[in-house]
Order: sequence, then structure tokens, then C-alpha cells
Amino acid sequence: MSDAALRGWTPPAARRRFPKPSALPGFGITFGFAITYLSLIVLIPLAVLVARAADLGLDGIWRVATTPRVLAALEVSFFISAAAALVNAVFGTIVAWVLVRYDFPGKRLLDAAVDLPFALPTAVAGIALAALYATNGWIGSLFSPFDIKIAFTPLGILVALTFIGLPFVVRTVQPVLQDLDRDVEEASATLGATRAQTVLRVVLPALAPALLTGVAMAFARAVGEYGSVIFIAGNMPFVSEIAPLLIVTRLEEFDYAGAAAIATIMLALAFVTLLAINALQSFSRRRFGHA
Repeated sequence: MSDAALRGWTPPAARRRFPKPSALPGFGITFGFAITYLSLIVLIPLAVLVARAADLGLDGIWRVATTPRVLAALEVSFFISAAAALVNAVFGTIVAWVLVRYDFPGKRLLDAAVDLPFALPTAVAGIALAALYATNGWIGSLFSPFDIKIAFTPLGILVALTFIGLPFVVRTVQPVLQDLDRDVEEASATLGATRAQTVLRVVLPALAPALLTGVAMAFARAVGEYGSVIFIAGNMPFVSEIAPLLIVTRLEEFDYAGAAAIATIMLALAFVTLLAINALQSFSRRRFGHA
């Protein structure tokens, strides 16, 4: 081998090394700890879940997935979770805007109240929402004369999932709004843009990646929510029964393989949905990051 070739040749072991992430030491230890912790807490339990469902075989999992009751429960969980995430995308952004851009009495109290769904036990939230939105509750009684029933219907599920998902959108959008330069908005107005054009073409593109992150987290939380939903849902099969409740029902019937199969189906659907949201988020970063 020539000297020039030797100078350009790199040993295979050197080529396989990780790039040096920073000047600080400890990458190997922290990387190993991160992989070990992630495996013990997330990857191994999910692998066991899939392995438990695999006892039924692909035909068995497909048979469970295509059961009318399972399909109805999955439809309720995923569609209402998506609807709640979209509602939070709109009103969560408005709440974050008010908290960042305006000063008013009680602002700190309102800011702290946003985090209540994080701290409040889900069962307590479900009982409180059911009491409020029942036909004889404070809020439900206002809709009762119009023959609108909220509690113990799919609409009640939407209320509960919106409640538990709101902090995710507010807390992801709020820091971006705080860092958003107001001079850009003023420049847009100076150039003749209307308020709607400024919001749609200046503010929203800057918020899009963070907003999609908050929507994804709110959706993921809503899909697996159980405690705050069962008290207000009514839990009627084919009407207001959520997939997590159906999993618990299967466990109470000692049908562990069936419960694992439903959970695996939910895992696959949630993974595909979150993958699509993350792809959209990456596209928005590339599209609006250079705008």
C-alpha cells in the first residue's frame, strides 16, 4: 500500500467511534446509563407487552382488533383524543398568549392554575367534572334546557381529555412566545399587514414546531387516559367506552392475552400517529426555520 493510501486510511475501530459531543468528559458513562435506564423503564416493558400479545399469533391479534366492540372503543379513544388535542391547540395557544403578553391582577394565580391537571389525581378530576357537567350540575344544568347532555356521553370524554391535555400545549408554546421578538410584529404592521396576516404569517409559523410538540404530547396523554374519563364517560359499549377501560375489563375477566393484544394495537396506532406528528413537526422546522 502506498504512503498516500496509508495517510488516507482509517482503522475500522476508529471509524466506528462516536463523535466527541463536547469538551466535557463522561459521554460513555452517561450514554450507557441513558440506554440502560430507557431500556429498563420503557423498552423492556413494551417488549414484554408485545411478547405477551404474540401468544395469540398474528391471526389472534387481528381477530381481537377487528372485534366490533374493540373497533368502537379504539375509535372513541383516538378520534376524541385527536379532537381534544385540536381544541387545546387553539385555546391553549390563546391562554399562553394572554399569560405572556398581558399583565393583569391574578396573573400568577392563573398561571399556576394551568398546572393543576398535572398535580390533581385523575380520579378526583373525573369526579369533579362529572359533578359539574351532569344535568343537575352547575355547568350541565345550563345546557339541559337545550337538550344537550354532556356528562356520560362522548362529549363528556372530550371535556375530560381537553382538561388533562391543556397544560401540555400551554407550557410548550409559552416559552416560544416569551422569546418571540415583538419588533417583528411591529415591522409587519409597518409594512401594511393586517392583524390577521401578522398572526397567520409571522406569529403562527414561529410557534408551529412548539405547538405541534404540545399537540403531540396532549394527544399521547389523552389516548391512554383512564381515571378522569371513566367517571364522566358513561362507559356504554359502542357509544362511550374507551379502549383503556376495555383493557381493564379484559384483565378482570383474566383474559391477559386479549388485554395485551388490545394494548399492543393501541401502542402501534399511537406510535404511527406520533411518528406522523413528528414528521410534520420536522417539516415545519425546515419550512419555517428558514423563512
